[in-house]
Amino acid sequence: MLPKKEEIRDKVVLVGLNSPVLREDSATEESMDELSALVETAGGETAGIVLQNRPAPDPRTFIGEGKVAEVQLYVENVGATMVIFDNDLSPSQQRVLTELLGVQVLDRCGLILDIFAQRAKTKEGRLQVELAQYRYLLPRLIGMWSHLERQGGTSGKGPIGSKGPGETQLETDRRLINKKIDKIRADLEEVRRVRATQRQQRQKNEIPVVAIVGYTNAGKSTLLNQLTGAAIPANNRLFDTLDTTSRLLTVSDTMDVVVSDTVGFIRKLPHQLVEAFKATLEELEYADLLLHVIDVSNPEWQHQAEVVEKLIVELGANEIPRIDVFNKCDRVEAGDLRPHGADICSISARTGEGVDRLLEMIDRRLDKGTRRVTIHLPYDKGGLLDMLYREAKVESVEYSETIDIVAVCPPKVLGQIGDYTPDWTPPKEDWE
Repeated sequence: MLPKKEEIRDKVVLVGLNSPVLREDSATEESMDELSALVETAGGETAGIVLQNRPAPDPRTFIGEGKVAEVQLYVENVGATMVIFDNDLSPSQQRVLTELLGVQVLDRCGLILDIFAQRAKTKEGRLQVELAQYRYLLPRLIGMWSHLERQGGTSGKGPIGSKGPGETQLETDRRLINKKIDKIRADLEEVRRVRATQRQQRQKNEIPVVAIVGYTNAGKSTLLNQLTGAAIPANNRLFDTLDTTSRLLTVSDTMDVVVSDTVGFIRKLPHQLVEAFKATLEELEYADLLLHVIDVSNPEWQHQAEVVEKLIVELGANEIPRIDVFNKCDRVEAGDLRPHGADICSISARTGEGVDRLLEMIDRRLDKGTRRVTIHLPYDKGGLLDMLYREAKVESVEYSETIDIVAVCPPKVLGQIGDYTPDWTPPKEDWE
């Protein structure tokens, strides 16, 4: 029996404007291909692509009256139900284009918001997407529905029952949306408070945090699955997973870390989403190490890496130590030159190739002198056992001629009990 195909939500014509005035928002063949992949992720089907070159956007129609007529004819010929622009449209441009083209018009930002709304599963994720949607919707209220501009009669000459307080429906809806935005922000502040409490507990327990970042579909969830057995669904499509997942990972016999997956980045990521997801992304600021996952099999990997770099800087995490993890190396020809360096690791998260070396690099970067040692405490020094339970990870205690303790100890603890650990050798840097 053949698998049931997903129902196509819309047949879409994609339109992009390439203009030097737009700079980073300018559409290219690569960004249009990515937009087509986003449409597929959203459940739509691309019926055609129109890329327009123009010195500057038209203030009213963005691509010019002639090009709009051309797109309108194209839409009719292919039976499209929607037009999506690769660029950001102003609310007035979106309204005018919808009227002229006779079908719904979205921009790249609106499409990504729709995908996020479909994919977010946790309460926190849904809150963040809802906040971004309201922030996107607010300036677009006017003209979206004609009833929003009608005002209750104030002169007494309107129909019976139309006498109103003198406030338009548009103003009422704006006020209600602003109230909802304030409520969601308050809920997200509570999320931040809970995260801060969890963070303080981790810091108290001295558990390092490793954050996985990268472009969407670079293989972040697959890497987390490979490292921790998290069993997160990891499909080959953009923004397949949005909700943050954290798992405990034993890197070596002396180090445990918390590994956190983060939402994928993308070029032209809507600023509403960056702002809304700061409750999650602020974890990057407090991470001890970043793993920047790069899909080395993608011809655009250098540009994608630059996009992630810029967002890392925007989020204030550019000073955090980082390992660049070049993923999907199994899809690259053996003769191709792979990036290499002290903080670069080539892996295949799918097959597990190179993961052992990555663990060694993580251990080396986060190693702060923690050691597993056997401690032989005289009974008159038994009071140190309480300190070990507080400051170290005690694995076993046996009472014989001495109190024999196996524990994983940070340097400050080793300094206090060094006389009772005959098998402990100070690090080489302490010899000099």
